Amino acid sequence: MWNEVYKMHKNFWGLAVGQKTQQRQHGHCWCFSPAILQKRFMHLIYIWIVLFCASLNTGYAQIVQGLTGVPDTSFNTPSAFQKEKKYHPQIQMPVVPASKAVVEKRNIVYHQVNKRKLVTDAFYPVKGKGNGIAVIIIHGGGWRSGNRTQHHDLARALAAKGYACFTPEYRLSTEAFYPAAIFDIKEAIKWIRVHAKDFGVDTAKLAVAGFSAGGQMAALIGCTGNMPAFENYDTKNGISTRVSAIIDIDGTLSFVHAESSEQKEPSKVGASAYWLGYSPRENPVLWASASPLSYAACSPPVLFLNSSVERMHAGRDDYIKVLKDRNVYSEVHTFENSPHAFCLFEPWFTPTVTLMADFLKKVF
Repeated sequence: MWNEVYKMHKNFWGLAVGQKTQQRQHGHCWCFSPAILQKRFMHLIYIWIVLFCASLNTGYAQIVQGLTGVPDTSFNTPSAFQKEKKYHPQIQMPVVPASKAVVEKRNIVYHQVNKRKLVTDAFYPVKGKGNGIAVIIIHGGGWRSGNRTQHHDLARALAAKGYACFTPEYRLSTEAFYPAAIFDIKEAIKWIRVHAKDFGVDTAKLAVAGFSAGGQMAALIGCTGNMPAFENYDTKNGISTRVSAIIDIDGTLSFVHAESSEQKEPSKVGASAYWLGYSPRENPVLWASASPLSYAACSPPVLFLNSSVERMHAGRDDYIKVLKDRNVYSEVHTFENSPHAFCLFEPWFTPTVTLMADFLKKVF
Protein backbone atom coordinates (compact mmCIF):
# COMPACT_ATOMS: atom_id res chain seq x y z
CA MET A 1 0.00 0.00 0.00
CA TRP A 2 2.92 2.33 0.72
CA ASN A 3 4.01 2.32 -2.92
CA GLU A 4 0.44 2.91 -4.08
CA VAL A 5 0.15 5.96 -1.83
CA TYR A 6 3.41 7.32 -3.20
CA LYS A 7 2.09 6.82 -6.75
CA MET A 8 -1.15 8.62 -5.88
CA HIS A 9 0.93 11.38 -4.32
CA LYS A 10 3.00 11.76 -7.51
CA ASN A 11 -0.02 11.51 -9.80
CA PHE A 12 -1.75 14.36 -8.04
CA TRP A 13 0.97 16.97 -8.38
CA GLY A 14 1.79 15.67 -11.84
CA LEU A 15 -1.84 15.81 -12.93
CA ALA A 16 -1.32 18.32 -15.71
CA VAL A 17 2.03 17.03 -16.93
CA GLY A 18 1.80 16.62 -20.70
CA GLN A 19 -0.98 19.18 -20.94
CA LYS A 20 -0.62 22.77 -21.90
CA THR A 21 -1.47 24.65 -18.70
CA GLN A 22 -3.11 27.95 -19.39
CA GLN A 23 -1.77 30.13 -16.66
CA ARG A 24 -1.55 33.84 -16.29
CA GLN A 25 -0.17 36.11 -13.67
CA HIS A 26 -2.28 38.95 -12.30
CA GLY A 27 0.11 40.85 -10.08
CA HIS A 28 1.11 37.91 -7.93
CA CYS A 29 -2.06 35.83 -8.07
CA TRP A 30 -1.51 32.58 -9.97
CA CYS A 31 -4.45 31.32 -12.05
CA PHE A 32 -5.09 28.15 -14.02
CA SER A 33 -7.59 27.26 -16.74
CA PRO A 34 -11.03 26.08 -15.52
CA ALA A 35 -10.48 22.61 -17.03
CA ILE A 36 -7.23 22.09 -15.12
CA LEU A 37 -8.71 23.46 -11.91
CA GLN A 38 -11.74 21.18 -12.21
CA LYS A 39 -9.53 18.11 -12.64
CA ARG A 40 -7.40 19.09 -9.67
CA PHE A 41 -10.42 19.77 -7.54
CA MET A 42 -11.97 16.39 -8.37
CA HIS A 43 -8.68 14.70 -7.61
CA LEU A 44 -8.59 16.46 -4.25
CA ILE A 45 -12.12 15.25 -3.51
CA TYR A 46 -10.90 11.72 -4.25
CA ILE A 47 -7.97 12.14 -1.86
CA TRP A 48 -10.25 13.49 0.87
CA ILE A 49 -12.68 10.59 0.50
CA VAL A 50 -9.87 8.03 0.57
CA LEU A 51 -8.36 9.79 3.57
CA PHE A 52 -11.63 9.74 5.47
CA CYS A 53 -12.22 6.06 4.73
CA ALA A 54 -8.64 5.16 5.58
CA SER A 55 -8.82 6.95 8.92
CA LEU A 56 -11.88 4.88 9.81
CA ASN A 57 -10.56 1.53 8.65
CA THR A 58 -6.87 1.39 9.48
CA GLY A 59 -7.32 -1.48 11.92
CA TYR A 60 -4.94 0.33 14.26
CA ALA A 61 -5.60 2.44 17.33
CA GLN A 62 -4.41 6.03 17.33
CA ILE A 63 -1.12 6.77 19.05
CA VAL A 64 -2.47 8.58 22.08
CA GLN A 65 0.47 8.36 24.47
CA GLY A 66 1.81 11.60 23.04
CA LEU A 67 -1.26 13.53 24.20
CA THR A 68 0.24 14.31 27.59
CA GLY A 69 -1.25 17.77 28.04
CA VAL A 70 2.17 18.80 29.34
CA PRO A 71 4.32 21.25 27.33
CA ASP A 72 7.43 19.68 25.83
CA THR A 73 10.41 22.00 26.25
CA SER A 74 13.03 19.66 24.80
CA PHE A 75 13.65 21.89 21.78
CA ASN A 76 14.68 25.38 22.79
CA THR A 77 17.20 27.86 21.48
CA PRO A 78 19.74 27.76 24.35
CA SER A 79 19.99 23.96 24.28
CA ALA A 80 20.17 23.93 20.47
CA PHE A 81 22.96 26.50 20.66
CA GLN A 82 24.99 24.39 23.10
CA LYS A 83 24.47 21.30 20.96
CA GLU A 84 25.57 22.97 17.72
CA LYS A 85 28.46 24.84 19.35
CA LYS A 86 30.29 21.50 19.66
CA TYR A 87 30.29 21.03 15.89
CA HIS A 88 30.27 24.68 14.79
CA PRO A 89 32.39 26.61 17.31
CA GLN A 90 32.04 29.83 15.30
CA ILE A 91 28.29 30.19 15.87
CA GLN A 92 26.84 33.04 17.89
CA MET A 93 23.44 34.11 19.07
CA PRO A 94 22.04 36.93 16.91
CA VAL A 95 21.75 40.39 18.42
CA VAL A 96 18.71 42.33 17.22
CA PRO A 97 18.06 45.26 19.57
CA ALA A 98 14.66 46.84 20.00
CA SER A 99 14.06 49.84 17.76
CA LYS A 100 11.91 52.92 18.03
CA ALA A 101 10.93 52.25 14.42
CA VAL A 102 9.37 48.91 15.36
CA VAL A 103 6.28 48.37 17.50
CA GLU A 104 6.16 45.17 19.57
CA LYS A 105 2.99 43.75 21.04
CA ARG A 106 2.89 40.49 23.00
CA ASN A 107 0.30 37.90 23.94
CA ILE A 108 -2.46 39.00 21.60
CA VAL A 109 -5.31 36.48 21.62
CA TYR A 110 -6.09 35.61 18.00
CA HIS A 111 -8.36 32.60 18.54
CA GLN A 112 -9.94 30.52 21.26
CA VAL A 113 -10.68 26.78 21.19
CA ASN A 114 -13.03 26.04 24.08
CA LYS A 115 -11.11 27.51 27.03
CA ARG A 116 -7.75 27.40 25.25
CA LYS A 117 -6.62 30.86 24.19
CA LEU A 118 -4.14 31.00 21.32
CA VAL A 119 -1.87 34.02 21.23
CA THR A 120 0.50 35.72 18.84
CA ASP A 121 3.15 38.36 19.16
CA ALA A 122 3.35 41.15 16.60
CA PHE A 123 6.36 43.12 15.37
CA TYR A 124 5.56 45.84 12.85
CA PRO A 125 6.91 49.18 11.60
CA VAL A 126 5.64 52.44 13.03
CA LYS A 127 2.93 54.10 11.01
CA GLY A 128 4.07 55.19 7.58
CA LYS A 129 7.24 53.10 7.57
CA GLY A 130 5.88 49.73 6.48
CA ASN A 131 5.59 48.16 3.04
CA GLY A 132 2.21 46.52 3.73
CA ILE A 133 3.62 42.97 3.60
CA ALA A 134 2.73 40.61 6.46
CA VAL A 135 4.79 37.55 7.37
CA ILE A 136 3.38 34.82 9.60
CA ILE A 137 6.35 32.98 11.15
CA ILE A 138 5.72 29.43 12.40
CA HIS A 139 8.18 27.94 14.87
CA GLY A 140 9.63 24.45 14.63
CA GLY A 141 10.15 21.70 17.16
CA GLY A 142 8.86 18.51 15.61
CA TRP A 143 5.20 19.62 15.91
CA ARG A 144 5.69 18.83 19.61
CA SER A 145 8.13 21.29 21.14
CA GLY A 146 9.53 24.76 20.50
CA ASN A 147 7.68 28.04 20.97
CA ARG A 148 6.87 31.26 19.18
CA THR A 149 9.52 33.32 21.02
CA GLN A 150 12.29 31.51 19.14
CA HIS A 151 11.65 33.71 16.11
CA HIS A 152 11.32 37.05 17.86
CA ASP A 153 14.74 38.11 16.58
CA LEU A 154 13.76 37.17 13.04
CA ALA A 155 10.45 39.04 13.34
CA ARG A 156 12.15 42.10 14.82
CA ALA A 157 14.81 42.15 12.08
CA LEU A 158 12.25 41.87 9.30
CA ALA A 159 10.02 44.50 10.91
CA ALA A 160 12.98 46.89 10.83
CA LYS A 161 12.99 46.37 7.05
CA GLY A 162 9.30 47.29 6.75
CA TYR A 163 7.51 43.96 7.23
CA ALA A 164 4.70 43.31 9.70
CA CYS A 165 5.56 40.00 11.39
CA PHE A 166 3.47 37.70 13.54
CA THR A 167 4.66 34.72 15.58
CA PRO A 168 1.53 32.75 16.51
CA GLU A 169 1.53 29.77 18.82
CA TYR A 170 -0.40 26.68 17.79
CA ARG A 171 -1.56 23.47 19.41
CA LEU A 172 1.31 20.99 19.50
CA SER A 173 1.03 17.21 19.49
CA THR A 174 1.03 17.16 23.28
CA GLU A 175 -2.53 18.48 23.16
CA ALA A 176 -4.02 17.86 19.70
CA PHE A 177 -3.54 15.78 16.56
CA TYR A 178 -3.12 17.10 13.02
CA PRO A 179 -4.83 19.06 11.49
CA ALA A 180 -5.50 21.15 14.62
CA ALA A 181 -2.23 23.06 14.19
CA ILE A 182 -3.10 23.82 10.57
CA PHE A 183 -6.50 25.11 11.61
CA ASP A 184 -4.86 27.28 14.28
CA ILE A 185 -2.46 29.03 11.91
CA LYS A 186 -5.25 29.55 9.41
CA GLU A 187 -7.24 31.21 12.18
CA ALA A 188 -4.24 33.49 12.68
CA ILE A 189 -4.35 34.36 8.98
CA LYS A 190 -8.04 35.20 9.29
CA TRP A 191 -7.36 37.32 12.37
CA ILE A 192 -4.63 39.25 10.56
CA ARG A 193 -6.99 39.91 7.66
CA VAL A 194 -9.64 41.26 10.05
CA HIS A 195 -7.15 43.48 11.91
CA ALA A 196 -4.93 44.36 8.93
CA LYS A 197 -5.35 48.13 9.27
CA ASP A 198 -4.12 48.04 12.86
CA PHE A 199 -0.75 46.78 11.68
CA GLY A 200 -0.48 48.56 8.32
CA VAL A 201 -1.01 45.33 6.40
CA ASP A 202 -2.24 45.01 2.83
CA THR A 203 -4.37 41.84 2.79
CA ALA A 204 -3.21 41.11 -0.75
CA LYS A 205 0.34 40.79 0.58
CA LEU A 206 0.36 37.91 3.03
CA ALA A 207 3.22 35.43 3.29
CA VAL A 208 3.67 32.41 5.53
CA ALA A 209 7.09 31.30 6.73
CA GLY A 210 8.29 28.55 9.01
CA PHE A 211 11.29 26.63 10.26
CA SER A 212 11.56 22.82 10.36
CA ALA A 213 8.11 21.50 11.37
CA GLY A 214 6.97 25.09 10.91
CA GLY A 215 8.36 25.03 7.39
CA GLN A 216 6.32 21.94 6.56
CA MET A 217 3.26 23.66 8.00
CA ALA A 218 3.97 26.87 6.09
CA ALA A 219 4.18 24.97 2.81
CA LEU A 220 1.02 22.99 3.52
CA ILE A 221 -0.92 26.07 4.61
CA GLY A 222 0.36 28.06 1.64
CA CYS A 223 -0.86 25.40 -0.80
CA THR A 224 -4.26 24.76 0.78
CA GLY A 225 -5.75 28.20 1.20
CA ASN A 226 -9.55 27.94 1.23
CA MET A 227 -9.46 24.17 0.56
CA PRO A 228 -12.46 22.69 2.45
CA ALA A 229 -10.53 19.75 3.93
CA PHE A 230 -8.09 22.15 5.56
CA GLU A 231 -10.49 24.80 6.79
CA ASN A 232 -12.09 25.25 10.18
CA TYR A 233 -15.61 26.39 9.40
CA ASP A 234 -16.65 26.79 13.02
CA THR A 235 -15.58 30.42 13.14
CA LYS A 236 -14.95 33.42 10.88
CA ASN A 237 -16.69 31.90 7.88
CA GLY A 238 -16.05 33.62 4.58
CA ILE A 239 -12.62 34.99 5.45
CA SER A 240 -9.94 33.80 3.05
CA THR A 241 -6.93 31.83 4.29
CA ARG A 242 -4.98 32.18 1.07
CA VAL A 243 -1.48 33.62 1.12
CA SER A 244 0.64 34.83 -1.77
CA ALA A 245 4.08 33.49 -0.83
CA ILE A 246 5.74 30.69 1.14
CA ILE A 247 9.11 30.66 2.88
CA ASP A 248 10.13 27.15 3.86
CA ILE A 249 13.18 27.04 6.13
CA ASP A 250 14.36 23.42 6.18
CA GLY A 251 10.89 21.92 6.40
CA THR A 252 10.07 18.63 4.68
CA LEU A 253 7.86 18.74 1.60
CA SER A 254 6.72 15.14 1.81
CA PHE A 255 6.37 12.42 4.41
CA VAL A 256 5.90 9.73 1.74
CA HIS A 257 8.64 10.62 -0.70
CA ALA A 258 11.48 8.18 -1.35
CA GLU A 259 13.83 10.73 0.27
CA SER A 260 11.87 11.01 3.50
CA SER A 261 13.18 9.47 6.70
CA GLU A 262 9.65 8.34 7.52
CA GLN A 263 9.49 6.07 4.47
CA LYS A 264 12.80 4.50 5.39
CA GLU A 265 11.38 3.52 8.78
CA PRO A 266 7.59 3.28 8.22
CA SER A 267 6.89 1.50 11.53
CA LYS A 268 8.77 3.98 13.67
CA VAL A 269 6.79 6.11 16.10
CA GLY A 270 8.51 9.48 16.21
CA ALA A 271 7.61 13.15 16.40
CA SER A 272 5.64 13.15 13.15
CA ALA A 273 3.70 10.03 14.18
CA TYR A 274 2.74 11.68 17.46
CA TRP A 275 1.41 14.62 15.43
CA LEU A 276 -0.47 12.55 12.86
CA GLY A 277 -1.69 9.90 15.29
CA TYR A 278 -0.53 6.88 13.28
CA SER A 279 2.75 5.51 12.00
CA PRO A 280 3.37 5.69 8.24
CA ARG A 281 2.72 1.97 7.88
CA GLU A 282 -0.58 2.17 9.77
CA ASN A 283 -2.12 5.04 7.79
CA PRO A 284 -0.03 6.00 4.76
CA VAL A 285 -2.85 7.96 3.11
CA LEU A 286 -3.04 10.27 6.12
CA TRP A 287 0.68 10.90 5.80
CA ALA A 288 0.30 11.71 2.11
CA SER A 289 -2.50 14.15 2.92
CA ALA A 290 -0.20 16.06 5.29
CA SER A 291 2.54 16.36 2.66
CA PRO A 292 2.77 19.76 0.94
CA LEU A 293 4.02 18.07 -2.23
CA SER A 294 0.53 16.59 -2.68
CA TYR A 295 -0.78 20.12 -3.32
CA ALA A 296 2.22 21.72 -5.06
CA ALA A 297 0.06 22.39 -8.12
CA CYS A 298 -1.75 24.99 -6.00
CA SER A 299 1.39 26.63 -4.61
CA PRO A 300 2.21 30.33 -4.72
CA PRO A 301 5.88 31.41 -5.14
CA VAL A 302 8.27 29.74 -2.69
CA LEU A 303 11.63 30.49 -1.12
CA PHE A 304 13.46 27.39 0.11
CA LEU A 305 16.18 28.07 2.67
CA ASN A 306 18.03 24.88 3.51
CA SER A 307 20.74 23.49 5.74
CA SER A 308 23.23 20.88 4.64
CA VAL A 309 21.12 18.17 6.32
CA GLU A 310 19.71 16.43 3.25
CA ARG A 311 16.86 14.52 4.93
CA MET A 312 15.19 17.83 5.79
CA HIS A 313 14.63 18.53 2.09
CA ALA A 314 12.55 15.48 1.18
CA GLY A 315 10.41 16.18 -1.88
CA ARG A 316 11.83 19.65 -2.50
CA ASP A 317 13.22 18.99 -5.97
CA ASP A 318 9.99 17.37 -7.16
CA TYR A 319 8.05 20.29 -5.68
CA ILE A 320 10.21 22.69 -7.68
CA LYS A 321 9.56 20.69 -10.85
CA VAL A 322 5.83 21.27 -10.34
CA LEU A 323 6.42 24.99 -9.86
CA LYS A 324 8.55 25.20 -13.01
CA ASP A 325 5.93 23.33 -15.02
CA ARG A 326 3.47 26.04 -14.06
CA ASN A 327 5.85 29.00 -14.32
CA VAL A 328 5.59 29.75 -10.61
CA TYR A 329 8.60 31.53 -9.18
CA SER A 330 10.88 29.83 -6.66
CA GLU A 331 14.33 30.21 -5.16
CA VAL A 332 16.60 27.74 -3.38
CA HIS A 333 19.47 28.72 -1.12
CA THR A 334 21.48 26.09 0.73
CA PHE A 335 23.94 27.04 3.45
CA GLU A 336 26.91 24.72 3.18
CA ASN A 337 28.15 22.97 6.30
CA SER A 338 25.23 24.31 8.33
CA PRO A 339 23.14 22.60 11.02
CA HIS A 340 19.40 22.11 10.81
CA ALA A 341 18.79 25.03 13.19
CA PHE A 342 20.98 27.38 11.16
CA CYS A 343 18.40 30.17 10.97
CA LEU A 344 18.54 30.67 14.74
CA PHE A 345 22.25 31.50 14.84
CA GLU A 346 24.96 33.58 13.22
CA PRO A 347 26.67 33.40 10.77
CA TRP A 348 23.47 32.22 9.03
CA PHE A 349 20.85 34.41 10.73
CA THR A 350 21.68 37.68 8.96
CA PRO A 351 21.84 36.11 5.46
CA THR A 352 18.51 34.41 6.21
CA VAL A 353 16.92 37.77 6.97
CA THR A 354 18.38 39.29 3.81
CA LEU A 355 17.24 36.43 1.59
CA MET A 356 13.73 36.51 3.01
CA ALA A 357 13.42 40.28 2.55
CA ASP A 358 14.79 40.16 -1.01
CA PHE A 359 12.44 37.32 -1.98
CA LEU A 360 9.40 39.12 -0.61
CA LYS A 361 10.33 42.27 -2.54
CA LYS A 362 10.47 40.23 -5.74
CA VAL A 363 7.11 38.48 -5.36
CA PHE A 364 5.20 41.50 -4.08
